[in-house]
Amino acid sequence: MQGHFELHTHSFLSDGALLPSELVRRAAVKGCIAIAITDHADASNLDELVRALVRLAEEQSAVFPVRFIPGVELTHVSPEIIPKLTRRAKDLGARLVVVHGETIVEPVPPGTNRAAVECPDVDILAHPGFITLEEARIAAQNGVYLEITSRKGHCLTNGYVAKVARAAGAKLVVNSDAHEPKDLLNLEMARKVARGAGLDEGEILAATHTNPMELVKKI
Repeated sequence: MQGHFELHTHSFLSDGALLPSELVRRAAVKGCIAIAITDHADASNLDELVRALVRLAEEQSAVFPVRFIPGVELTHVSPEIIPKLTRRAKDLGARLVVVHGETIVEPVPPGTNRAAVECPDVDILAHPGFITLEEARIAAQNGVYLEITSRKGHCLTNGYVAKVARAAGAKLVVNSDAHEPKDLLNLEMARKVARGAGLDEGEILAATHTNPMELVKKI
């Protein structure tokens, strides 16, 4: 098995450092198989952001060295509008929707995790902090993947997320949440992040390859 997946990254269309094309190129050099650019969005910028990334996919993806997936990360939005914005993002052409979960290092609205896992149009709940067992079970039922992250601060609850996901039967994916070139992972580091969260070898393979591959195939 070679390569890995980057399904949660940011370009300078939100708060990242790189042009989308450069972000794709740098991920390819790291050995990435597929990359989703999931810039931060709410109702103020969702339409423009998704259209820009869809246009990039339509006009340049044929010459990209890896599979490119236009996506979005709904960030600090009220839980009650997550279903509406997720549906709008998909209708506009976003192939993957990430919801910014209740990380312990940011004041994310309470109820965000629950709203995300209850929405079948959400693909990944990012850095979900102290997600409850009930929420993780709902994620498992609705096919929402839970994130193990290498992002500073957000990663502090990786071990807890892994433990709860295991108990609930929820599927995990390892992501970098990259904002700068140095944030991008290679396969070796992705596996280390998974191991650091307490995953065993089978779970590491699932979180770094099997589960993200499954999600990309669904997309």
